[in-house]
Amino acid sequence: MIVRRLVSVIIVIALVFLDQTFSFSTQEVPSVTFDNSIEAVSHRISNKLSESKQTKKADKLLNRFLRKWEVAGATVAVVKEGKLVFAKGYGYSNLDNEREVEPSNLFRIASVSKLITATAIMKLQEESKLHLDDFVFGEHGILNDTIYNNIRDKRTKRITVEHLLRHSAGFTSKYGDPMFLPLAIAKKMKVKPPIDAQTTIQFALSRRLNFTPGTRGSYSNLGYVILEKVISKLAKEPYEAYVQAHVLNPAGIFDMHLGRSLQKDRFPNEVNYYEQSNAIKISAFDGSGKTVFRSNGGNNLEVLGGAGAWIASAAELIKFMMAIDGDDTLPDILSRKSVKYMTTPNKLGHSPIGWKGTRGSGTWWRTGTLAGSSALLKHESNGLSYVIITNSSTWRGSDFTKDLSVLMSRFLRSVKQWPDHDLFYHFEARPEVIALDKFPAFVDWS
Repeated sequence: MIVRRLVSVIIVIALVFLDQTFSFSTQEVPSVTFDNSIEAVSHRISNKLSESKQTKKADKLLNRFLRKWEVAGATVAVVKEGKLVFAKGYGYSNLDNEREVEPSNLFRIASVSKLITATAIMKLQEESKLHLDDFVFGEHGILNDTIYNNIRDKRTKRITVEHLLRHSAGFTSKYGDPMFLPLAIAKKMKVKPPIDAQTTIQFALSRRLNFTPGTRGSYSNLGYVILEKVISKLAKEPYEAYVQAHVLNPAGIFDMHLGRSLQKDRFPNEVNYYEQSNAIKISAFDGSGKTVFRSNGGNNLEVLGGAGAWIASAAELIKFMMAIDGDDTLPDILSRKSVKYMTTPNKLGHSPIGWKGTRGSGTWWRTGTLAGSSALLKHESNGLSYVIITNSSTWRGSDFTKDLSVLMSRFLRSVKQWPDHDLFYHFEARPEVIALDKFPAFVDWS
């Protein structure tokens, strides 16, 4: 009878979890009461769930890779045909206390953040709050506020939302990426550091564009910082709040946030970040005069925002990717039309929207690199997709993601048979949280 009762409880709880509202609405099935928090999938799984004989070779490959490149830790998630079949941490989240990486750990995902921002823009278009050919600046632009009226180059008024999405707005890093020149911009704009995103945008508007919008492309972090302001204005709420409420939460993602610049301000389950042994210190972004590592006060993540400041676990990041893949295996948060438009380069060959690269076959990828972290997510047409994120950088810089790609190809090939389980739906009952007297009447408690 005890076994029968336990099986009944497990079945009921599983049904409850599959309902995103965590309640039953039929007369025959009364509601089951949980606590008010909604737990992220990354908090419901552990490394042990992804340990098996079939993946031991893959484990060895990844651990050997970490040692070769002197990477402190990494997190990996693999989806097969819509199921989260593998989610595991490797190495250490904190070298000082040798705390091992677990699936619940948050990592900086750097420019993978652009895919999140791009998705939010497409969501706003689906909500009829903007169109991709809307102008951004000038009297007829979305950001027509007086703070953005000092425009030196008239061509700036021809920048559209889509130009920003596809890195074809006219901004370049010819004289350095403005998102990583906080002290120089503060001096030029005659403001006391730390500067905010608004000041950085004003600085860009006070200079000439490097090319006419739409005529060619040049990778631009600034463009996605501007898109963050577009989202905030049209949504009439802070960028992060809109993304969480309208993009992430509807996809079942509850533990992704904008990260912070200083290690002391990181989230409780966020990893520490480590740079290569020959990394040099630079002046702190806040103008304090301190010399610091880029990963701990050198770069201003609070300003980088939608261009590169999001933090995530591998499990939730891959769940986000599955929610914008145009496949019905898992519910999408964007229409198929929007997904197709994002993954199709335009006629001039400019970048796809949000993604780093795409192939028409359904193979899409996004990379991200910051001092102290590297990230790669790849959606494969064969139904086997992955995310890998590290909490260390190497002398290879942004090219390190190529090494991650080679690693993951070997990693995936080494596994001949993936587990049958779907960790997206794994959870353990916590009796102290569940009101047992609310279970449906059809459960036999005998």
